Amino acid sequence: MSSTFAQPSDAQFLRRGRRIMPPVVRGLLWAAIGFFILNTLVSEVLDRTPFAPYVTKLSVTFGWAGATCGWLLGVGAWELVVKPYFGYPVEWEVPNDWRRYFMMSLDHKVIGMQYMVSSVSGFFIAGFAAMWMRLELMNAGLWAFPTPNAYLSTVGIHGTIMMFSFGTVMLVGGFGNFLIPLMIGSNSSAFPRVSAISQWLLPVGIITVALSPMLGTWTTGWRGYAPLAQQDPNGIVFYYLGVFAMTTSSLLVSINLTATILFQRAKGLTWNRIPMYAWGILAASLLNIIWLPEIQMTFVLALVSNIVPLPMFAQIGTPLTYMEVFWLFGHPEVYIVVVPAFALWQEILPVMGQKTLFARAWGILGLVFVMMFSGLVWAHHMFTNMRNDQMLPFSFFTEMISIPTGFAFLVSLGTVWKSKLRLTTPTLLVFMSMFNFLIGGVTGVMLADPVINLQTHDTFFVVGHFHYTIIGAMVFSFMAAGYYWLPRFSGRMYNEALGRLGAIWVFVAFNGAFGQFLLLGLRGMNRWVPVYPKYLQGMNFEVSLFAFLLGLGFLFNLIHIVWMWRRGKPADANPWHSKTLEWQSTSMPGETNFVSPPKVLTGFYDYSDDSPVWKATPPKEVS
Repeated sequence: MSSTFAQPSDAQFLRRGRRIMPPVVRGLLWAAIGFFILNTLVSEVLDRTPFAPYVTKLSVTFGWAGATCGWLLGVGAWELVVKPYFGYPVEWEVPNDWRRYFMMSLDHKVIGMQYMVSSVSGFFIAGFAAMWMRLELMNAGLWAFPTPNAYLSTVGIHGTIMMFSFGTVMLVGGFGNFLIPLMIGSNSSAFPRVSAISQWLLPVGIITVALSPMLGTWTTGWRGYAPLAQQDPNGIVFYYLGVFAMTTSSLLVSINLTATILFQRAKGLTWNRIPMYAWGILAASLLNIIWLPEIQMTFVLALVSNIVPLPMFAQIGTPLTYMEVFWLFGHPEVYIVVVPAFALWQEILPVMGQKTLFARAWGILGLVFVMMFSGLVWAHHMFTNMRNDQMLPFSFFTEMISIPTGFAFLVSLGTVWKSKLRLTTPTLLVFMSMFNFLIGGVTGVMLADPVINLQTHDTFFVVGHFHYTIIGAMVFSFMAAGYYWLPRFSGRMYNEALGRLGAIWVFVAFNGAFGQFLLLGLRGMNRWVPVYPKYLQGMNFEVSLFAFLLGLGFLFNLIHIVWMWRRGKPADANPWHSKTLEWQSTSMPGETNFVSPPKVLTGFYDYSDDSPVWKATPPKEVS
């Protein structure tokens, strides 16, 4: 790959450079300077109004843009992107120790680790918001929040950060960056600078949304509905800007991973041999590339309408347009989250059962057709705003998408049938993910029926369905992947007894909380409200207890994994006896993946014999 930039393998360039202050510190300093300059320029010079505050909707938007540019340049984009573009040599010292995780890097494994930390941080910030919400809902009256708007802002922060910094990011940006080049036999991703920049946009988005109440409350939830948003104080501006940063991060990493899978594969790695997880990442990345620009333009239009203001989504405009274009993206987003989870089932179970993957082609078709159908079902979120004759097509396709999702179940169950399955922690978590998504799928088919949908709309039944689909499938699959690949990430093995305890803990707590969400919805509990009828208080109290237990369970698993990462027993190079390429390389961050490029000889999922699936390419064959 020719470029005016130095390549990641050019260690002599990347490790040479003058001493600078710590990149994260410099990034924060440059971000503060960028915000001060642009916010002052707009509020005090270009848009000066007597007695107006120093920070306005318009000035904070430009100030945020300046802060974001300063942050990216400070953490390394100045040396790795801007200066090389103008012909200057790359002067960037990359320490081969813990400091490499606090600066911009071109190593896909380092970027993957950075993404994981950023995404998990977002998960626990959003989780803390959820705990605060559940504390409020333990009582039928308003008591843990000063106002209903403060509660609604917390709901919005929880949903926005959980969806855009964790749900759509962790399996693609985190695991995808680390594993995909290894899985396809490459020493680098296609565009390492693109992924490097995208990673450092993620904390920008998380912090922006988390700090949004400093500018005022916002009552729209994670969806940012207009024209309601135009009635809110300035906090909604940070919602739009934060989501824009996080979706840009997802878009850039998806472009990089798609190009990597298409053009960086090892010799012999044909389309019918690509690992299942790579197929899942490819499908999710294509969904991101198709739909993220659409929702980003929606947010830009909503932001402009809010700042100017324009009547684009107001009563004299088209009030339903924002809702329509949001859900046009919103339902494909569900499959951006769960398609990699489906692929993980089919990646882990053949290894744990040491049995050939059943009906692999149908598993791939399921991923592809879910991707294709995902844009045809969005309007079932709007049945209350539609005529009866408009509901039928969307109801039909919502029912239809259950067929290719069913392929993932059949392939997984066919694989474990009569296998010598090892009931390890990853195996248990995969089964738990399958069970949870089954509940989410059944309730989803119910909500595809307009009669049921109209009765349960805006109730906790919908919230329960949503969490069974997203957290139940994706988060449990993420945990399975974390335990499965922990030896590959760290060279150490987790404690099996503690791993099983953590899995059972979160499974019981999750179902105790969100199973009762479904019952609460059927009993009339509305979402988005901090005050509710007294007769629902007992069940809400129980849900909150299970929610607190769930939060502690996630924290227990995090502590276990971090502790084992540092103190666990050294693991074998391939402890699960997998055939995929990421287990054939022992490289850690900062090291080359494959000294000799691999040549793939056969597929990775045939465990009927022990013949090798790859060989090192002799020097004369290396192009």
